[in-house]
Amino acid sequence: MKSLVYIILGTFLGVVLYKSEAASWFRIYEMFQFDSFHMYGIIGSALAVGIVLVQWIKKSKTKSFFGESIHIEDKERSFARYILGGTLFGLGWALAGACPGPIYVLVGAEYWPIILVLIGAVFGAFVYGVVRGKLPH
Repeated sequence: MKSLVYIILGTFLGVVLYKSEAASWFRIYEMFQFDSFHMYGIIGSALAVGIVLVQWIKKSKTKSFFGESIHIEDKERSFARYILGGTLFGLGWALAGACPGPIYVLVGAEYWPIILVLIGAVFGAFVYGVVRGKLPH
């Protein structure tokens, strides 16, 4: 049952990303050229909604759809790891023209060249998993 709920929510998110043009390479290119507010508006509104909901969940002890307790642990405060990680993520996003969520949306929309990006993203995650213990966290 849980898998079905996740598939439905993921499909809905994919449709929203596609229809809002958040998965569009041209919109992403405009964002990195500082030519359009479109993507900054989407990302900023998602960030604002996320902050409000996470704080509300933490304070109200809200349970999940399945009745499970939601526990969100505080993150470690480390300036360097977020700057380096964010920079690498942004560079990869700019080079590929898509971040992880829209990669799947673009595959679903039959933009077949994005499969190379998907393979690279999966490979990169695998390499990170292999070397994670050797990195300064």
